[in-house]
Amino acid sequence: VPTSHPARLFSFMNPLAIQIWLYVLAAYVLVSVMMFVVARISPYEWNNPHPCHAGSEIVENQFSLANSFWFTIGTLMQQGSDLNPKFLENDNADKFNQATSTRIVGGIWWFFTLIIISSYTANLAAFLTVERMITPIENAEDLAGQTDIAYGTLDSGSTMTFFRDSMIETYKKMWRFMENKKPSVFVPTYEEGIQRVLQGDYAFLMESTMLDYIVQRDCNLTQIGGLLDSKGYGIATPMGSPWRDKISLAILELQEKGEIQMLYDKWWKSPGDTCMRTEKGKESKANSLGVDNI
Repeated sequence: VPTSHPARLFSFMNPLAIQIWLYVLAAYVLVSVMMFVVARISPYEWNNPHPCHAGSEIVENQFSLANSFWFTIGTLMQQGSDLNPKFLENDNADKFNQATSTRIVGGIWWFFTLIIISSYTANLAAFLTVERMITPIENAEDLAGQTDIAYGTLDSGSTMTFFRDSMIETYKKMWRFMENKKPSVFVPTYEEGIQRVLQGDYAFLMESTMLDYIVQRDCNLTQIGGLLDSKGYGIATPMGSPWRDKISLAILELQEKGEIQMLYDKWWKSPGDTCMRTEKGKESKANSLGVDNI
C-alpha cells in the first residue's frame, strides 16, 4: 500500500534547487550594498530634510545601509516599502536625470524578483499537486533484507510451494522468514491476504494473473518488482489424444493474432480504472528548478 512522504520542516524550499537559494541570497546582499553605494554617489539621492529652510547645508540620504537592505527584502517579499529611488520633482531640465542610477539598480532587482517569485510559485504548485510515494521495497532482495514489513503467501498454494522448494538463496531466506514468523503470514484465502495488505506492514506474494486482476480494481494496491518465477498453464488431455495437437495449434494461432491479449485486456483490465499508476514503482515527483531553468 503506497504511503505519502511525511511533511518536512523545510519542504517549502523544494521548488528551487539549493544553488538557486544561495544565488538569491548572494544577489540580495550584493544588490543591497550596490544600492547603498550608488545612492551615496548620486547627488540626486541627497536632499534637504527641512524643505522650509532652503538654504540649509544639512542634507541626508534615505538609502542608508540598513534601509538599502530593507528596500531589497521588501521587494523580494513583494511587500514594498516607503523607500524608492527619487523621481522628478519639478520641471527643471537639470533635474530630469535625477536618481537614474538608483532607479536602474532598483529596476534590475525588481525584474529579477519577478522571475524568481513567478518560477517559485509555479513549481510550488507542481510539488503540492504531485503526490510523492514511498516505495521502500523494489524487489525480492529488498523484501528479504528487512524485517519491518512481513510477507506471506496463500497457504498450500503454488506460490508457497515455489518458495519451499526453491534452491535460490534469496528465496530460501524468504521461506525461512515466512515459516518461522509468528503470527503466521500464510492466509487461507486471497481476500484475507489482500485485507492484511490494506491494514499495512504486510506484502502478499501471489500469482501474477490474480495480482494483475486485483490491482486493476483497487487503487490502494500496487505491484512492486517483476515476476519471481515463470510458469505456464496447460490443458490436460488423455495420453495419445488427437485433441492435444489441435488445441496447441489453436492456442498458438490465437497468440499470433493477438486475440489472447485482447481477451486479457477485456476481462482483466477494468474499463473504469482511474488509478494513476507509475511504472515499476517509480516515484511521481516534480523536479526542483536549477540554474539552467532560470
